[in-house]
Amino acid sequence: MRSLGAVVARSDAERVRRALADSGVLRGELVVARDGDWVIFPVSDSPTDPVLGARFEEREFLERSPSAPASYRELTDVPEELRESLPRSFDVVGDIVLIRIPEDIRPYSAAIGVALLEFVPGARLVGRDGGVHGESRLRLLERLAGSGGWTTVHRENGVQLEADLERAYFSPRLAREHARVAEEVRPGERVIDFACGVAPFGAHIVRDGRARELVAVDSNPSATELAHHNLARAGPARTWRVVTDTIERFAPVAGTCERAILNLPHGGVKYLPSVGATLEREGTLHYYERTERSRLRDRPGELVETVGTIVPGAWSVPEVHVVHPYSPTEDIVGYRLVRS
Repeated sequence: MRSLGAVVARSDAERVRRALADSGVLRGELVVARDGDWVIFPVSDSPTDPVLGARFEEREFLERSPSAPASYRELTDVPEELRESLPRSFDVVGDIVLIRIPEDIRPYSAAIGVALLEFVPGARLVGRDGGVHGESRLRLLERLAGSGGWTTVHRENGVQLEADLERAYFSPRLAREHARVAEEVRPGERVIDFACGVAPFGAHIVRDGRARELVAVDSNPSATELAHHNLARAGPARTWRVVTDTIERFAPVAGTCERAILNLPHGGVKYLPSVGATLEREGTLHYYERTERSRLRDRPGELVETVGTIVPGAWSVPEVHVVHPYSPTEDIVGYRLVRS
């Protein structure tokens, strides 16, 4: 049957599927198609809000048989009374699937892994995500199903990223942020990405080619090794450099920049003044943190006070947006701070 389809890279498939479902345009009566590294979702129309990483074109689709599973939850061998407790979302990084599993269904982790391995196109390995911990932001991972190591190649927004989920921080949930921040970079800007991880922000910025220099900084040598590979793939070496150092040591000698990025949701606020001090007047700081929903209204004022009492200038927060939910009471929130 012919229908409009959303064509996306396999590594972006779950993120785009959720966006299409939320927009109400995903056609559940048709079977999702595959074409090499591409996944094609049948849709009734283009969504009102643009879906990053998707292009829309007419394709042929098979009609779904009544027995075909629409979700991995249908494939998971758990008692029927627990089926509604199964997580509704998961992350895909390259050919690795990560899922957070509530305590009450932890005994069925292996069954969840087997179901996801069968359900997700091209999946090689499924792991339980125990969250990010420590200064290096390493994930606690438990192998549930599949084979091979935690190293993979992830593609988003036309950028190819090497990632090692066991040794260095990377989150596929920030794909829209990586592209959005890169789009804001003006010609000739110097950009410093503090706590860069494997440098997804930097790779997008270097690929776009407007910054005069991108400096990627992280204290984890495994992360900066991967960052070097990713930036080398994104653009010429004269436009970027990688530094293995802590924020405390590097910020005072970093020099100034027109734009800085601080994606350190767990405790990054303590570095806000030292990072803010690197900004030129009229410079922009993209800052990400976990924020309690009850504090969201007051948080911009608190951040201005935190940085403004130490770094001279008139600080403002002209933009605040929720990136994605983090817990029942918290979101990962992006704040754009401007020093004037």
